[in-house]
Parts: sequence; structure tokens; C-alpha cells
Amino acid sequence: MTHKDSGNYGEKRKDMPLNETIANKIKENIQGDSISCIEAHTIAEKLNVDPAEVGVAIDLLEIRINKCQLGLFGYENKKNIPLLTEKVSPDMESTIKSSLSDGKLKCIDAWNIAKKYNISRSMVTAICESMKIKISACQLGAFK
Repeated sequence: MTHKDSGNYGEKRKDMPLNETIANKIKENIQGDSISCIEAHTIAEKLNVDPAEVGVAIDLLEIRINKCQLGLFGYENKKNIPLLTEKVSPDMESTIKSSLSDGKLKCIDAWNIAKKYNISRSMVTAICESMKIKISACQLGAFK
């Protein structure tokens, strides 16, 4: 959710129950009024739950997610996407294009492409931006 939604993140989850185990782990790991994307994913791994479940609890607790691992949000008023300094390989372009769903690349697919090509997740975002492709479906539910 966007900065303007601050204090109202739980609205989109109002009909969902709060998992107290996840909520307690989030509370142990928040810094100020936010939690980083990487910390949220670490909690999911430690508790052996889907990141989306952690995202639900984060929203219900009205906690902001920061430092998106794709570089898209949570870096104050800017993104954290590196500059693309080299031409994108045809193979990578093809991989990205074949992974699109409704013209967008899902967050999890961006992660998988980063792993496949041994590049940072935020570099996948830079490549997508150069190709005019939007990233969608945050694993934590921060954006659709």
C-alpha cells in the first residue's frame, strides 16, 4: 500500500484473522513503525508459512513495509533501483517476457529470474523498467 494509506493498511484485510504467532514475531522485529521486506520474508521462513500470511499480519498490525528487495518502495521518497549500464541479453529478455502474466512480471518471478541469472533482485527491476514492464503481485501483499 502507498504512503497515503498509512494507518489504514488493515482495511484490505479486515475480514481476515490475525495469526498471533506471526504477529508476535513481527513485533519482535519491527524497527520504529516499519519492518523490512527481507525481515518479513525471514519471519515467513522461520515460521514455515507463506510470505502472504506474514503480509496479512503486517497489514492488520498497521505496520509499514520498507526496503523492498526489488527496490520499488520503502526507501523514503525514492526507489532503490540501480542504473542499467549494459545491454540486456536476449536470453534474459526472453525469460522475462515468457514469465509475464497479464503483461506484468510477478514479484516471485522476478526473484526467480534474479537467482537464475545470479543478479540482484533490484537489477531485475531495472531491466523490467528498461523494457517498460511493471512488477506485480508482491509476495507480502504490499501491491497487486
